[in-house]
Amino acid sequence: MKPFQFLRISLFSAAFGLSASLALPAQAATDEQLLPIQHQWAKIQYDLPEKQRASAFATLAALIEAARDRYPEDTELLIWQGIAVSSQAGAEGGLGALKLAKKARKLFEQAIEQNPAALNGSALTSLGTLYHKVPGWPLGFGDDDKAAELFKQALEISPNGLDSNYFYGSYLLDEGDKAAARAALQKALAAPPRPQRPKADAGRRQEVEQLLEKLS
Repeated sequence: MKPFQFLRISLFSAAFGLSASLALPAQAATDEQLLPIQHQWAKIQYDLPEKQRASAFATLAALIEAARDRYPEDTELLIWQGIAVSSQAGAEGGLGALKLAKKARKLFEQAIEQNPAALNGSALTSLGTLYHKVPGWPLGFGDDDKAAELFKQALEISPNGLDSNYFYGSYLLDEGDKAAARAALQKALAAPPRPQRPKADAGRRQEVEQLLEKLS
C-alpha cells in the first residue's frame, strides 16, 4: 500500500472514532478528541513527502470541519482547522494558495475573537505567520507590521512556547534582525516538552536548529 493511501485510511479511521465520540452532547471537544487531529497533522507535516502533503492537509481540514459541525463554538477545533488549511496553502504554494490563505485568516480571526489565549495563543501565532508569508498588496494581504504585532501578542500569552518563539524567530531572521532571531530561537529550543505531542516537538525543534545553523 502506498504511504498516502495508508495515511488516508488512518485519517478516516481517526475521523470515525472522533465522530463516534462527538455524538455525545457537549460544549467543547475534549483533549482526547483533539489529540488524533494533532497527531495526524504532525504525521503529514513531518512524515509525508512534500508532494503528498497538500492533499493530506485538505483531507484533514475537511475532517475537522465536520467535527466543528458538532462543536460549532469550539475555539480549539477552529484553530486546528485554520492550521490545516494554512498548512495546505503552504504545501500547494503559488498564487493558487492565496484563496486558502484567506480562508485560514478568517478562521484564525474568528478564533481570536472567541478566545485569543486558546491553545497558548496559537491563532495569533498562526495569523502572524500568514501576514508574514503571504505577499502584500496588490497580490495578497501580507503585512509585516501586522505580523510583528500578532507575534508579540502571542508571546504575551506563551512567552516560553516552542511554536511562538520559533515563528517569531523565523520572522526576525527574515527581517534581518539576527541577534533577536537567535535569542528567540534559543528560547524555542529551551521550551518545555509537550508529552502528548512528541512528533510535533521533534519536528519543530529540528526546524529551529536548521534556522540556527543559518545564523552560524
